[in-house]
Amino acid sequence: MDPHDPKPLAFDDVAIDFAGRRLLRAGIEQPLEPKAFGVLALLARTPGRVFTRDEILDAVWGHRHVTPGVLNRVMTLLRHALGEDAQGARCLHTVHGVGYRFDLPEAARATSTNATPGLEPEADSAMPAEPPPRRRASDRSRRFERIALWSLPLLAALAIAAWTWWPHATPAPIVAAAPAVPAMERSIAVLPLVNASNDPNQQFFSDGLSDNLIDALSKFEELKVIGRNSAFQFRDSKDDSAAIGRKLGAAYLLSGSVQRAGDVVRINTSLTKAADGSTQWAEHYDRPYKDLFALQDEIASAVARALQAKLLPASDAAKQGDRPPSGNLDAYNAYLQGLKYWHDERFDKAAEYMTRAVRLDPGYAMAWALLSGSWSTVATFWNEPPAVAREHMRIARDAADKALQLAPALGAAHAARCYLDVYGFDQHGALAECRRAVQLAPGDGTVLNGSGYVFAQVGKLGEAIQSRKRLLSIEPLYIINYQQYARLLMLAGRLDEAEKYLRTAESLPQANPHWQSSAVYFRMIVALARGDADAAMNISAQMSAKDRVLGAVLAAQVGPDHTAADAALAKALSNKAEANAHPYRIAQIYALRGDAGHAVEWLERASSHDLVFLPLDPLILQLRDDPRFIAFCKKNGVLPPGENEALNIDQIRARLATER
Repeated sequence: MDPHDPKPLAFDDVAIDFAGRRLLRAGIEQPLEPKAFGVLALLARTPGRVFTRDEILDAVWGHRHVTPGVLNRVMTLLRHALGEDAQGARCLHTVHGVGYRFDLPEAARATSTNATPGLEPEADSAMPAEPPPRRRASDRSRRFERIALWSLPLLAALAIAAWTWWPHATPAPIVAAAPAVPAMERSIAVLPLVNASNDPNQQFFSDGLSDNLIDALSKFEELKVIGRNSAFQFRDSKDDSAAIGRKLGAAYLLSGSVQRAGDVVRINTSLTKAADGSTQWAEHYDRPYKDLFALQDEIASAVARALQAKLLPASDAAKQGDRPPSGNLDAYNAYLQGLKYWHDERFDKAAEYMTRAVRLDPGYAMAWALLSGSWSTVATFWNEPPAVAREHMRIARDAADKALQLAPALGAAHAARCYLDVYGFDQHGALAECRRAVQLAPGDGTVLNGSGYVFAQVGKLGEAIQSRKRLLSIEPLYIINYQQYARLLMLAGRLDEAEKYLRTAESLPQANPHWQSSAVYFRMIVALARGDADAAMNISAQMSAKDRVLGAVLAAQVGPDHTAADAALAKALSNKAEANAHPYRIAQIYALRGDAGHAVEWLERASSHDLVFLPLDPLILQLRDDPRFIAFCKKNGVLPPGENEALNIDQIRARLATER
C-alpha cells in the first residue's frame, strides 16, 4: 500500500485509522500512547518490510537515545492491542537479531472511513463520538466502590437496575408560542418532583414518578435526557434555572410537585427554558389513582410535544418498562418503595419490597431483575454467613432466570444475569450478557454504569472506557462515573487524564464518605505508578484510619530507601491481627515488591469479593507473568492475566517512558 495513503486499513476485526491515529478492534478503540501508534503506523504502512530497531527509533523517537527496553515494551503493548502475542503472532512479527515486520492477512483490504465500522470522525474531549445516548433509565448509586457493578455500583453502590421505568376536563395547558426547537437544544433534566403530601413516607412515590418521567422521555427521538444521579442533586436547590441548566448541560428543566390524597393524584408540573427561566408549558392534573399510568404517559407526551420530539418505535423492552404488565398498581407501589430503598443502598429492604411486587404480579420482569440484583449484592458484599449467602444467591439466580423468561429483550434482565456471572467468576458468560444488555439498552445509564465495571472485570478495558465515556454525556455530575472513568484511564496508562477526572470527582458533592476514600486510594495508585514516593506517602496520610498504616507501607516500597521499605513491611506483619484482617492489601505490597511467592500466599487468604475486582488492580497485575499467579487465577476462576487488557504498574511506567 502507499505509505502516505491516509485511508484506514482494515482486516479481520482490526481497523487502523492513520489519519485519526486510532487502532480499533471489534469496533472498540484500543488505548495506545502516541509513540506506540507511531510504531504501528510505520510498520503497517509498508507491510512485509523488515524495519531494524534503529530505523524505528529514528523514525518515531527522532534519535536512538532510548533504552532497548522501551521499544520492547511498546511492541508488547501493540501485540496486546492487536489481540496477539509473540508466540502466536498474526501480524506483528519479530525478526530476531534485526527488528520487526508487519504482515497483512490475505483478506486484508484498505478501505475508506465510510466502509469501516467504528471509524467515524472522533469527537474532541472525553465525550463519545456518537450522538448522546437517550436516557432509558436512571443510574443507581453504589454501596461500596467494589460493589461496583450495579449502578451503584458496586456495586454497592451498585445500584443496578431500576431502569425504566388521568380523563376529566382540565384547563388548557400553557404552551409558549415559539419557533421550532433546534435539535441541539432538545436536552432536558427532570428535577425531583416535590412531595406535596406532607407525609415523608410518600417521598418514594414522588421520586418514583420522577424516575418514570426520565424513562418515558428517553423514548423520544433526538431528546437527550439527563440521568437521575445528576438531576436529583438539585432537590430543594436554591440555584436559578440558568445555573442548574449550565451544570447539567440541559436546555430545559421539568419540575413540579406530586400529592397523593386517597384515591386521587394531584400533579403540578412545568417545563422551563433553563437559559432565561421562561415557561414553555405548564399543567395541573387531578386524576384518579387508578389512571396513574395513563397520566404518566400524558405528561411525557405533552412535554415532548412542547419540544417537538418524536416518539421512537416501541421495542419489546420499552413496552415492558418499569410498570407491571398487568397494570397492578399495588405491585407498582411495592416496586417504587423497593426502588427507594435501592437508591438508599438498603438492598435487603429493596429485596423485601421487590418480593412483594412479584408476588402481586408474577409477570413483573423489572421487579424480578431488581430482586436478583438486590440479593446478589447482599450475598456478595455484606459478609453474610455462608449458608445465608448461598440461599440469597440462589434466589437471585432464580429471579434473574424469571426476568429473562418474561422479558428476553429487557436490558435490566440481562444485566442481572451478567452480575451473577461476574460474581461467580464466569467471565465468558458475563461478557456475553453484558454486551447483550448494552445492545438492548444503549442509552440506559444503569446499564452503561454496570457495563463499565463488568467489561473491565472481564478484561475488556477498551469497551469499559467506551461505556463510561457515553455515560458522561447523560450523567455530568455523577461522582462514581468520574472516579471509575479515571480508574480505567489509569489502567490504560493515561495518568494525566486520570488525574483530571479524579479532580473533577473530588470537586463534586459527596454524600457517601466511601467515595472520598476511593478517590484518595486512586490518587495513591497514580503516585505509585509514577514512582513518586513522596507524593504517595503524603497521600497515605489522607487515608482513613484503617487504611493509613498499610497505605504508608505501600508508599515506602517505591522509595529509594529499601531498608526502610523492608522495616515498614516487617512492622506491619508483626501486627498479626491487623495483617490477617487485610490479606489482600498485604498481597498488594508483596506484588509491588516483586515477591510473587508471598503475594500469592496472601492472596490465598483474600475474600472472594476482593478477587472479583482483582483484574482492575495494577499492583496485583505485577504478577501477570508469574506461573504461581497464573495457577492461582486458574484454580480460583479469576480472569487469566493474559486475557486482561489492563496494564500493570511496570507497563504503565513503560507507556509514560515512551511519551517523554
